This record gives sequence, structure tokens and C-alpha cells, in this order.
Amino acid sequence: MFDSQEFYKQRLSSHLKETSRYLKYIFNGHMAFAILFFISALAYYYQQWLTELPDNFPTALLIGVTFGLIVSYSPVRTLLKEPDLVFIIVAESKMGPYFRNTIIYSFFIQLYLVLLFTAAFGPLYFASYPDRQGNVYLLTLVLLLVFKVANLLASWWMLKVRETALRNTDLLIRTILNMAVFYFIIKGEMMFAGITSVLFVIVFLYDYYFSGKQSGIVWDLLVEKDQNRMQAFYRLANMFADVPHLKNRVKKRQWLVNIFSKSLPFEKKATYDYLFRISFIRSGDYLGMYVRLIVLGGLFIYFIPNLWMKLLFAILFLYLSTFQMMALYQHHRTNIWLDLYPVKMEYRKQAVLKIIYQLSITQTILFSIIFILLREYVGFFMVLPAGLLFTFVFVNGYIKPRLK
Repeated sequence: MFDSQEFYKQRLSSHLKETSRYLKYIFNGHMAFAILFFISALAYYYQQWLTELPDNFPTALLIGVTFGLIVSYSPVRTLLKEPDLVFIIVAESKMGPYFRNTIIYSFFIQLYLVLLFTAAFGPLYFASYPDRQGNVYLLTLVLLLVFKVANLLASWWMLKVRETALRNTDLLIRTILNMAVFYFIIKGEMMFAGITSVLFVIVFLYDYYFSGKQSGIVWDLLVEKDQNRMQAFYRLANMFADVPHLKNRVKKRQWLVNIFSKSLPFEKKATYDYLFRISFIRSGDYLGMYVRLIVLGGLFIYFIPNLWMKLLFAILFLYLSTFQMMALYQHHRTNIWLDLYPVKMEYRKQAVLKIIYQLSITQTILFSIIFILLREYVGFFMVLPAGLLFTFVFVNGYIKPRLK
């Protein structure tokens, strides 16, 4: 006889075992050092910034919008897999305890965002409203948890609706109401907070009523949503370890391919140069990550006042980008056609090292230009040679021996 409780325990155990294996590679020594450095530097400058906080700083808007987005983002991790569409769908009437447990699990794994941002915004809240007591902010945390549960339930109910437009409209309305509620709470305007809370309750009850009119569970949608989230996790883990479950996404980006491949000669030795260039551009992972790290690093360099900290952040983000690009070497590991290329395998290693060099040097130059825009010319003459030296040492001393 099918026991959904036992089935949930088995599926959860398998899921935790798989994710913990990859998390071990993600949070390795390199990443742990980078995260610790980020937290320490941010905490130091955050505390300094709070001492000079302007009177007109939009604290309520910032915290309200952030808290609203946190509670609105409440996906339900069902842990379903594609074979369940055949073997488990017949037991739909017995899956109630299973889905109840997945909602509880989803709530607890998303608590870290609630606690993280609540702790981060605490000093800003008390610096902006020094006359308020701590129990007021504690009450805000309680309401945050209540709204998190409510949005999680609403998200689950709307997963019974197949129309994407209806689900997106419901999410948009709830997000706006969530942000408004917490904006008014932080602002101290409780009457407006109460009105928007009532409006949210109306939407919440309507979601429950509307979902009850649906014929049943949309199994293919649940599987699709959960598989998409797992693929996102696999793409992250693939930057640190070999992930056989990863389904590579490809984007056309023909204009970028034309720009970056036009200068390559039509020769055998340039085969892998062309392959890795278009892999970097068309893959769903590398280009976006590279651009995001450049933007984040540029923001840190621009806003941090201390010159030496600017230099450290420039090198740190350069390290993160260069380290992630190592995954390009194994990107086509499952493609048998590469073994049939009439091209020397040593060209493959040379091509990866070349593109890593080019990307790292480009990033170094972009970081250096920021110092020119800031008119900190000493920083420019420090970052440019330091970045080039780091690239040469790191690529030859760390990356090159590991490309096997």
C-alpha cells in the first residue's frame, strides 16, 4: 500500500544527500575565504555608513520593498521528478501528507533569507528610528513570518492553475501589496498598513477559492518548476564540480558570436578557439556570470572609499571570474564529436588558457577605467599591473596544472 509519508522521507533524504554533495564543492576553501572577506568588509563599511546616515534616507522604502520581495518569492519545492508523472500520478488522492510536508520544508529552507535580511536591516532601522523600541522591530519579524507562510500557501494554490498569465498576475498583485504593507509598517503608518493587509487577505482568500474550483493537481507544472530550480542549482554547482545531471542551455546571440569569432583565422589550430568563444557567449552560464561579477566588482570599487580596499576587491572579483572560467574546459565533456576532431588535443588546453587570459585582462582593464572615472590615478596605476600580475600567476600556477 502506498504511504506518502514514507515516500516523502525517501525523496527528501535523496534530495538532501545530492545537494549536500555539491554544496561541499561550492563552499570550498576558496569560496569560504571570499565570502568571509565580503562579509567582513561589508560589515565594516556598513557600520561606518550608518554613522553618516542622512536624515532623508528612504529607509522605509528600502526595507519595505525588500521585505515585500522576500515574502513574495515563496516557491514550493515539491521534490517531484519526471518519472512521477507516470508512477505517482495514480496515487494523487493519497498525496496530501506529501505536499503538506513539502510546503513545510519549503518554508524552513527559505527562512535563511528572512533572518539574513532582518539582521542586516536591523542597524539601519534603529539608526533611522532611534526613538523606537526593539519589540517593534521584533513584531515586524513576526509579521514577516506570517506573510511568508501566507504567500507560500497562495503560491501552492496557484500552482493548480495552468494559465501562466493568471499566475503571474496574482504574483504581481501580491508582491505590490506585500511591499505596501511592510512600507507602511516601517514608516509607522499603521492605518494604511491595516488597509493593505485587508486587501492582501482578500487576494489570499480569493486564491484559495479559485484553486478549489480547479480540477486537480497540475503534475507536469509541478515537475517543470522543480526541475527548473534543480537545474539552476546544478548550473551553480557545475562551476565547481562535474555535474552529470546538468542540461546545458543554449542561447543564439548571433550578433555577439559574429563579433567575437570574426577575427579568428580559418585554420585547424583555431578550432578550439572558435568552439570555446561561442560556448562562452551562447551558454546560459558563463557570459551572464562574467558580466554580473564585473558589475558587482565595479560597484564595490566605485562606492568603497578606501583605496587599498578598492584594490583588494578588484583582485577578489578578478579571482572569482577567473576561477569560474575553468569550467569551460569541461563544458563539452559529454560531446563525443570532440574526440573525432582531426585536431591536436593540446590546442584545446591552449584555447581555454587563451580565452581565460583574454577575459581576465579585459576585466582588469575595465576595473582600471573606473579609477580613471573617479580621478584616482594612483589606483589606476596600482590595479592595472596588479591585475595583470595576478592573472599571469593564477592562470599559470593554479589553472594550467589542473586542465587535464
